[in-house]
Amino acid sequence: MALAKEARYPLILAGAAPLVSGALLVVQAWLLASVLDSAIVGQIPRQELLGGILGIAGLMLLRACIGWAGERAGADASERIKRHVRQSLFQRLVNKGPHWSRGKASGELASAVVDQVEALDGFFAKYLPAMAAAAMLPVAFSVLLFPVDVIAGLVLLITAPLIPLFMALVGWGAQGASRRHLRAFARLSGFFADRLRGLSTLKLYGRAQAEAASVVAASDALRQRTMSVLRIAFLSSAILEFFAALGVAGVAVYIGLTYLGFLDLRWTPLTLQAGLFCLLMAPEVYAPLRQFAAHYHDRATALAAVTQIAVLFDGLPQEAAEQAAEQTTQQTTQQTTQQTTQQATQQGRARAHAGKSAGIAITALRVDAPGRNQAVLEDASLILSPGEHVALMGPSGIGKTTLIEAMARLRPADGDIRIDGVPLAEWSEPALRQRVALIGQRPQLLAGSIADNIRLGRPDASDEQVQDAARRACVLEFSALLPQGLDTPLGSRGHGLSGGQAQRVALARLFLRDPGLILLDEPTAHLDEATQARVLDAILEFSQGRSLLLATHAPAVAARFGRVVRVARGNLEEA
Repeated sequence: MALAKEARYPLILAGAAPLVSGALLVVQAWLLASVLDSAIVGQIPRQELLGGILGIAGLMLLRACIGWAGERAGADASERIKRHVRQSLFQRLVNKGPHWSRGKASGELASAVVDQVEALDGFFAKYLPAMAAAAMLPVAFSVLLFPVDVIAGLVLLITAPLIPLFMALVGWGAQGASRRHLRAFARLSGFFADRLRGLSTLKLYGRAQAEAASVVAASDALRQRTMSVLRIAFLSSAILEFFAALGVAGVAVYIGLTYLGFLDLRWTPLTLQAGLFCLLMAPEVYAPLRQFAAHYHDRATALAAVTQIAVLFDGLPQEAAEQAAEQTTQQTTQQTTQQTTQQATQQGRARAHAGKSAGIAITALRVDAPGRNQAVLEDASLILSPGEHVALMGPSGIGKTTLIEAMARLRPADGDIRIDGVPLAEWSEPALRQRVALIGQRPQLLAGSIADNIRLGRPDASDEQVQDAARRACVLEFSALLPQGLDTPLGSRGHGLSGGQAQRVALARLFLRDPGLILLDEPTAHLDEATQARVLDAILEFSQGRSLLLATHAPAVAARFGRVVRVARGNLEEA
């Protein structure tokens, strides 16, 4: 409900549309009963009733237009809110960084951002407008019948509230079933995405049939939960139809027996116009409740989706935004001024250092890893002077990648890390990414052409600059053999390129940028000796006037550096 303010006016229009349509319905029903009474009892000619008939047709057309406008407003409100939620979740993914996302199943995160946010659609587009109509129209219609016939109004007024009462009882079970269904759906999404990503490995190890059976079993469990949700939905609809039929039948029987003379509970005779008006309005008393019941499960689905999102993302983005806004309003003018001054100073410092090498100083660094009793790095220290080139060596799993990620603020760490004398925590994200360039062991390539993936380093780069970066990274050596060259499309995660080719594409991105500090993690691990030498020459040439830290296993690569640092026993030692 806190998200409703993101689309306040469309939601107001969507909620007001059924109320206005209901008011016009009363006029339409009274006019129709009057026309029928005049034609049957008064024997008035058809020509004299033409005005009333046209009025009924005009009211029907107007109500249809109002209903269409209300549905469009509800859909617009829903799309605005879903877009806001997806942007908030994506921002949270970015803010938490890759270290946090590595601990989550990518399929579950994707399911939350796509499928579970989509579950909010019915709540805002259908449920909220239907709830407003169901809360006001049945009571209003029943009260309007009192001046016409007290008995008919009482029958409808007594039976109508029973529907939401029993629906609420059913709704408790529906919410729990929907939560279990969405949780199973999220697990299945993550399970299927992981198996699909490792399909070639499973095939090589002869596990394809076994995993296919696991997918079938998980799908069957999801089917059973889906059917349980549908059973509850059908039960709520059956309850509604039973009480609605009971109320309409009670009014119809009462009016019929009154006309036949078997009942005489009125002070005045029941006219045809009054009886027809009661019969026409009786189903309309339950129509808003029927519409509300049709979308009642949307509320349970939305609540279950919100619960699942909160579990996956460690809380709801909207709650975090409200807390941040509340803290901001409590700050004094002096604190705000100091923050503004500090940001301006930092931006000015970043501009002043642009194009210059960066110095980094690390003191008493400690980095823990999940599942390990001992810290990966403990009390580690390193000083990298501006313009210095250092090779980082050590066996696999010793902490080279951990150190590089901590220096780039991609992994939480304790201790003091300073870039250009400024604590790492005080760097804004744009300024830090502009100042520091990191290429990991498994560079991320996206679906698109090779040139598009290179241009990610600098989106405004010209074709000539992309071509030059590809040449320096030895990308042209293999792209020239492809039919479309640098315009050759790649699949997701760089499907179509080998590990060494993907690494060279990532290096080409680096050559489009102007960082002060370059962090490279095994950039030549997948290359043959000849290509490794050429790529390393290009890296060292590009790094002239810049600080460079390169992690490697190869002694031949480390020999090209004037300084070598080894990671050993959780510390850093000069080689």
